[in-house]
Amino acid sequence: MAIITFDDYIDTYSKLKQRGVRFLFSKCNLSGVSRTKSTFDRTDVQSSNWWIIPMVNERWNKKISGNKDVNFRLYLLNELLHNQSGLKLLSLGSGTCNHELELAEYPQFEQIICVDFAQSRLREAETLAKKRNLAHVKFICSTVKNYQFPEDYFDVILFNMSLHHFRQVEQLLKYKVWSSLNRNGKLIINEYVGPNRLQFPKNQLRAINEALRFIPEEYRKRYKTNLTKNRYYGSGLIRMVLADPSECVDSESILPALHNNFKTIIEKPYGGNILVGVLKDISHHFVKLNSKKEEILKKLFLFEDEYLKNNPSDFVFGFYEK
Repeated sequence: MAIITFDDYIDTYSKLKQRGVRFLFSKCNLSGVSRTKSTFDRTDVQSSNWWIIPMVNERWNKKISGNKDVNFRLYLLNELLHNQSGLKLLSLGSGTCNHELELAEYPQFEQIICVDFAQSRLREAETLAKKRNLAHVKFICSTVKNYQFPEDYFDVILFNMSLHHFRQVEQLLKYKVWSSLNRNGKLIINEYVGPNRLQFPKNQLRAINEALRFIPEEYRKRYKTNLTKNRYYGSGLIRMVLADPSECVDSESILPALHNNFKTIIEKPYGGNILVGVLKDISHHFVKLNSKKEEILKKLFLFEDEYLKNNPSDFVFGFYEK
């Protein structure tokens, strides 16, 4: 494992340029919970990570649903929950609740409960829900540790890019989640399931740097800085813990814990092993495309697909039942 890397220095400088001195000072708090909150309690922060690229989102859609225009929510509604109604859904670590508010527009759901500890995000989501007359969506500000899981109640529990932030995944899924689902209950994940603390193996780091060479220098300028991205070194453990003690804290346990405690209905890997490292801090160059940028992305996609032939995917969409 890497204790500290050159990327840690670069990332600290980049965060200073992107989010200001106040954000860096928030990481000096001795409380791990407070440091985590400082990461997620802002909704106006812009970044340059792979999820902002429309063509990357189309890639995910194609790998999950088979159609670049059908995201995992529509796939879920049209293929997996299409003939059901009166569903009660719990979303743990819901963040801005964008996905949950989208699901609430459909007739399948009688009740949706969003649980997150970032109060400002929930407040904004609640305002949106009121504007859309989505009275059946409830917002609870709580940590998962303090949330009182009702027994045998929910039809669906959703983790959307949140399960990798929880410690002791096996215990959470085996006892709290399993018990809170009714006997026909379903568990849905859209998750990072790769190495803890983003401690990528050497062959993955080598592959990321090989793929980085596909990108011309003009598109390797880091977001809101004058720095050019020439190499990816990965994340050091010290920075990971200081920045957000919850980040990928037990991500390696997610799939084993799911397979131990639930029946797998659908599991769709969609990569990320190469794209996450390559596109971090330079994704803004690929939001608006020309033919040259489109060819670069296609080349990156093909490279990652080759890598995935011999390596497990870092990101997975999964549908499971008790």
